[in-house]
Amino acid sequence: MILTKYIGKFLLFIPVLILLNSCGIYRPVDAREFPPEPEKRVAKNIEEGRGFRLFGPDNKGGGVFDFATSNELWRASLDTLDFMPLMSADYGGGILITDWYNENNNYQDYIKISIRFLTNEIRSDSLNVKVYTKNCKSMDKCTINEDNPEIKKKLISTILKKASKYKEDKKKKDD
Repeated sequence: MILTKYIGKFLLFIPVLILLNSCGIYRPVDAREFPPEPEKRVAKNIEEGRGFRLFGPDNKGGGVFDFATSNELWRASLDTLDFMPLMSADYGGGILITDWYNENNNYQDYIKISIRFLTNEIRSDSLNVKVYTKNCKSMDKCTINEDNPEIKKKLISTILKKASKYKEDKKKKDD
């Protein structure tokens, strides 16, 4: 009786292992593609944006996240939108969303910007930028429009220029 109880549990465990293996949790890796020294692997992962550190190198506390600093497009986008309040900034999901913003306390015209990162390469098609404008005649009568091509073009151009400058500065620093 006791033996059949354990055999039943064992038989249930085997399909779970098979399902986990087919889900891709276990991925064999070629060891020749990674450096054997742990410091070099960590540096490579951080440089490629795949790793992060919860604590600084001296473990003095505080959260220091190094993964986004190597992405020039991300940094350039944040620097370009630094005057606007951010509603959401998700590096893992590759999206920046600002809150509604108005200039000079003009309570009739607002702007909101959404940037999706499609690739890490510095190209004009690597960003999906949406510019929303909200015009209010009164507090309860507002119209929202999605496209503003002049602001969109200028925003993409500014981000790409800053990102290419960051990449150039990084190459000079590495040399």
